[in-house]
Amino acid sequence: MLKQSLNFKLLQKLSPQQIQLMKLIQLPTQAFEERLKQEIEENPALDTEKEETEFDDSLANEYEDVGNEKIEAEDINIDEYLSDDEIPSYKTQANNYSSDDEERNIPYAAGTTFHQSLKNQLNTFRINEEERIIAEFLVGSIDDSGYIRRNILDLVDDLAFTQNVFTTEENVVELLTRVVQNLDPIGVGSRDLKECLIIQLKSKPKLPIRSLAIDILENSFDHFVKKHYKKLMEKFDVSEEQLKDIIKEISKLNPKPGSSYAGNNKIAEQIVPDFSIKIIDGNLDLTLNSRNAPELHVSREYNNMLKGYQESKEKTKTQKDAVMFIKQKLDAAKWFIDAIRQRQQTLLVTMNCIMQYQYDYFLTGDERKLKPMILKDIAEQIGMDISTVSRVANSKYVSTPYGTKLIKEFFSESMKNDQGEDVSTKEIKKILETVIGKENKLKPLTDDKLSAVLKEKGYPIARRTVAKYREQLDIPVARLRKEI
Repeated sequence: MLKQSLNFKLLQKLSPQQIQLMKLIQLPTQAFEERLKQEIEENPALDTEKEETEFDDSLANEYEDVGNEKIEAEDINIDEYLSDDEIPSYKTQANNYSSDDEERNIPYAAGTTFHQSLKNQLNTFRINEEERIIAEFLVGSIDDSGYIRRNILDLVDDLAFTQNVFTTEENVVELLTRVVQNLDPIGVGSRDLKECLIIQLKSKPKLPIRSLAIDILENSFDHFVKKHYKKLMEKFDVSEEQLKDIIKEISKLNPKPGSSYAGNNKIAEQIVPDFSIKIIDGNLDLTLNSRNAPELHVSREYNNMLKGYQESKEKTKTQKDAVMFIKQKLDAAKWFIDAIRQRQQTLLVTMNCIMQYQYDYFLTGDERKLKPMILKDIAEQIGMDISTVSRVANSKYVSTPYGTKLIKEFFSESMKNDQGEDVSTKEIKKILETVIGKENKLKPLTDDKLSAVLKEKGYPIARRTVAKYREQLDIPVARLRKEI
């Protein structure tokens, strides 16, 4: 049975303008500049000249309803608009920028790529046409670290399907060891770490210590990797001093030969700090990168077009269509200018609150003085939503006297010390790192012992929590930290 009924409910909906504003807030400086450039190209009503022209609302209001239909905000999937995929990642460092500064572009040397260099070296070998095709295919299968990770049988199949070259697994391996693994840098074309290290050792002048190192890698690689030093000394009948020399010799080798190639054509991206914090007369001074504060105004020319239409005696349909187009562009320009100002205000308010919250850290640079801080703490102080703080923190950098930092790194959970005080997990990780750095490498501290040391220092932490923090710090287990 069908029936109709009325239901009242409250819904929160974001207008397209609000969604665009949130997207602007989450953009880092370089991405924001690209967005700004795009908007200026698409909207001729935006003017970058210094002389500001007031937008005459009375002129626009006269045509407010002419040919315009009110658009209601529909249900919007916000995640589609706020995808993190749009946020570029930055990996190096750059100085802050001022409008008075000269443009400083880093020159990059043009050169051959890693793989092209390897292919060029094949010209020094006497090989027939089919062997060259196979060798070039093998070179193309080498990853950036210098390894061939794929199974040889799979490569044989691919040669048949893609290059129309029918060969055997034995022929491919023979060409790999005879040609490809003799290319520079030594070690490229290896199928695993063991083979890579052995190739490098065999390429060096023969010495008794190197022969022993090759023997150990070939016959007891697992024992060596797991640092079972006593078993190695017994099996190969070597003293502790000899084993130390062997380890020293192997440690000189390059486990990633491909990464050592200087002309691998990888251009490092620049980090452009969105904020700058300086210490002036013992006080912190926060500034927003001037590239986030462009001078934009409503175009005088477009405003004059509206005035011209108002003053004309005859108003044709063509003129009305034109004025509606002008009004839409002026409205969009006015909104975009307001959105940029709101973005600047949001960024400054949020970062200033973070700076005040972590005042002791920014004043000293001591990570142990970082207070526990979560997004909610900042959101409550500035009266904004947690998602807004998150968009500022996740993609923005700040230049400090201690280096350029990602803002989200200042956020951390809290734990109680033995006195019941809240301490940052970052502080605990720093202490854990220091303890491990000072341990006796002959007998590295296990996670249980690390837990006991931290407890003595006033941080009662369980062993599994120590293991979690150690892994987050990319520190191996005690057995793999052992040295002789």
